[in-house]
Amino acid sequence: MGAAVYFGSIGFVAIASLILASLAHDSLFEAHSWVVFIMAMVAAIAGLRVFDPECKPKPVDGKYMDSVVRAGVIATVFWGIVGFLVGLILALQLAFPDLNFDWQYTNFGRLRPLHTSAVIFAFGGNALIATSFYVVQRTCHTRLAFGNAAWFVFWGYQAFIVLAATGYLLGVTQSREYAEPEWYVDIWLTIVWVTYLVVFLGTLTRRKEPHIYVANWFYLAFIVTVAMLHVVNNLSIPVSFLGSKSYSLFAGVQDALTQWWYAHNAVGFFLTAGFLGMMYYFVPKRAERPVYSYRLSIVHFWALIFLYIWAGPHHLHYTALPDWAQTLGMVFSIMLWMPSWGGMINGLMTLSGAWDKLRTDPVIRMMVVAIAFYGMSTFEGPMMSIKAVNSLSHYTDWTVGHVHSGALGWVGMISFGAVYMLVPKLWKRDELYSLRLVNWHVWLATLGIVLYASAMWVAGIMQGLMWRAYDNLGFLEYSFVESVEAMHPMYVIRAGGGIVYLLGSLIMVYNVWMTIKGRRRDEVPMGFAAPATA
Repeated sequence: MGAAVYFGSIGFVAIASLILASLAHDSLFEAHSWVVFIMAMVAAIAGLRVFDPECKPKPVDGKYMDSVVRAGVIATVFWGIVGFLVGLILALQLAFPDLNFDWQYTNFGRLRPLHTSAVIFAFGGNALIATSFYVVQRTCHTRLAFGNAAWFVFWGYQAFIVLAATGYLLGVTQSREYAEPEWYVDIWLTIVWVTYLVVFLGTLTRRKEPHIYVANWFYLAFIVTVAMLHVVNNLSIPVSFLGSKSYSLFAGVQDALTQWWYAHNAVGFFLTAGFLGMMYYFVPKRAERPVYSYRLSIVHFWALIFLYIWAGPHHLHYTALPDWAQTLGMVFSIMLWMPSWGGMINGLMTLSGAWDKLRTDPVIRMMVVAIAFYGMSTFEGPMMSIKAVNSLSHYTDWTVGHVHSGALGWVGMISFGAVYMLVPKLWKRDELYSLRLVNWHVWLATLGIVLYASAMWVAGIMQGLMWRAYDNLGFLEYSFVESVEAMHPMYVIRAGGGIVYLLGSLIMVYNVWMTIKGRRRDEVPMGFAAPATA
């Protein structure tokens, strides 16, 4: 019965995609129809093995549904490398413009939204889905709800990533500040995300623990708020149901406010709240210490959730947005210092009594670096929201440095730490293949972030000062081209930092692969004290 439903569904999707390809009103809709057809064929081939009566694979799940988590970890590592590599190409294109070749699919304008979405939604999204499914099962002592719905979430999300990425490369988006994918891709993501929420909530309701652990509060807030942000920001009217073109329901300053309400809260809930859920589970688990203050974690949660949703207007200082709305965004952004640093302190103080692990455990060191970057980024962001500072920083590379110190330092490092913890547990290994390689990864990633962010801080402040410099006659002292020329050394350093960061990530790929294969190197990590022997 299961095979009939599966292959029947695949057949329906394949036939429907062929029909839509033949009726399409534009080339992108036709291309996406063919992409869906190809994905259906791949799913059919995979199903032949799953439902083959002669093929009886060993059961991979026990008490918990860990097979989907394993797939999520592999997807996280894969999409991370893709996102970092595209980001490096973009950094090199900015440093050396001749690398913008005539081939339209690799120019900066198409690769930039691809990079952004690959790092945030593909790498970060898969990390959040995988870890949330792992954490909610362990903290609730129950299996994921609704059977294979979790697999639908995983594969449906991968389909969304492929459709969005091909749309970016083909140069067709909704043409807004944040290059959102086409309207039908948005609808598909909504279906997948609601299923994700249902699975997560269903697992929480059947929990065998009386209370909900704090990490699940952060994961739940991330899932619910991102759903709301996605639906409202992407309200649009398609020109044709057989074409990719659509018009946003908002226009002018209302559209700008809606987009930055979405964009900043994507930072606040996708890149902050979700990964704080990761921190609140994996840091205590690795340190083998309880959360420093459970009461502080609850205050941290409710203060962060209430304040973040109001901070978006600080991206629109000195624009057509009413001055009171700009000031409101600034005030709430400054207030965010308190809950953000409360969470940072709670994460760091969880290591009380276990600080010696920093010498012997590079995974703990990676997580501490992540928390440190979280603290620095959540100080810098509110500071940049102050109008006087924003008048210098806005539209400059200072913003780029701020974003990447948070994305690479906080999101990247806490995700790497979670991957290093999950892989041995999910594949039933005693330990990682090599802790020495983890140590190399920590130092390379940290060096890469410092090179990147510091170069962009210098470049941004230099840009801001050059743009506002006047001569004795009141004319601009520097042309825009001169400011671009002055950025070249900083852009080269930025690209160098990207190379170093990517190298660390490739080391992680090798380490994860060898761990999955069951290899082990008995060694003392470089620069760490040897554990005492009895």
